[in-house]
Amino acid sequence: MINPGDMYYVITNDEDIRRKAQNGGAITTMLKYALEAGLVDAVVVMVKGADIYDGVPRVITCPDEVITSAGSLHSAHVNIGRFIARYLDGARHMKIAVTVKPCDARTLVKLGSMGKVKMENVTMIGLNCGGTVHPIRTRELIERMNASVMDAFVREEVEKNEKSRRENCLRCETKIPYMTDLICGNWGVVGPKAGKATFVEVSSEKGARILDGTAQAGLLQLSPPDPKGVEMRRRINNGMAKLAARHQAEQFSLNNADIDYWAKEFSKCIKCQGCILYCPVAFEAKLKTPHYEGKGRLPPAFSYHIAKAAAVGQNCINCGCCDDVCPVDIPISKLYHDVQKRLETDR
Repeated sequence: MINPGDMYYVITNDEDIRRKAQNGGAITTMLKYALEAGLVDAVVVMVKGADIYDGVPRVITCPDEVITSAGSLHSAHVNIGRFIARYLDGARHMKIAVTVKPCDARTLVKLGSMGKVKMENVTMIGLNCGGTVHPIRTRELIERMNASVMDAFVREEVEKNEKSRRENCLRCETKIPYMTDLICGNWGVVGPKAGKATFVEVSSEKGARILDGTAQAGLLQLSPPDPKGVEMRRRINNGMAKLAARHQAEQFSLNNADIDYWAKEFSKCIKCQGCILYCPVAFEAKLKTPHYEGKGRLPPAFSYHIAKAAAVGQNCINCGCCDDVCPVDIPISKLYHDVQKRLETDR
């Protein structure tokens, strides 16, 4: 019997999944089983669109199609929580299993608290995340290393070149998403199973049911993790959390107290409201132009940005979607994340 708190090295028994998936294929196999067993009505995954930089959310209801989601998209930065809230009616009428990065998980938890997602219908399969890489940086890595995408990322991690990650990812202190139902990744897999198995930690009864059912069906091989691997995983997480605190201190103290810095940045604003439309927690916000500002004014008054920070900042989950879509490259998430951390400290 599998219970919350249990940890395992997990490998699929499905040869087709093993050939296509990474690190043992545990996640793909569990998602497929969840559909076959009727534990969920659909799984929501990210699949490759036009290229490796284009992640497309996909709703799958046929178990045999789950294999199309196997593998990783390190440069496809899409927040899947917004997709569930906006296009799946917040999972109010269907049970879903979804693979999530830590920022996706934080989004779903936040949307659940706002009544926009029915969390009892959502099973989150969490992915350990050291940060996503901007598409331009990914292209540079592949060209510089003359390697495949995965080889480039692995070598980059070995070289510990943290600057390849997005700025918001460098600030993120949540690398292991403990708020999910199952936590999966390759951190802590050592010895002969390194690169061939997934380290899975069970963190809820929902997660335990899926893992236990998949194993009982003979679809997975489970073995206890090496204690050295467990300790390694803990150290990786703690080390990254310390790095995140350092990056927060550097990024926040460098500019955020400088009103002239932000006045210069916001002077570039064209008021497209992309940062609101693509924010996974504030996409439904309706920001009205203050009556004293006048219509058609560009750049908008500084008060417009103050109103945005007040509306969005307290709910910021530091996913960086606003940075990605800003056409004039204003580092918006840096300000909102700072506001959120200050409010968190003051509570």
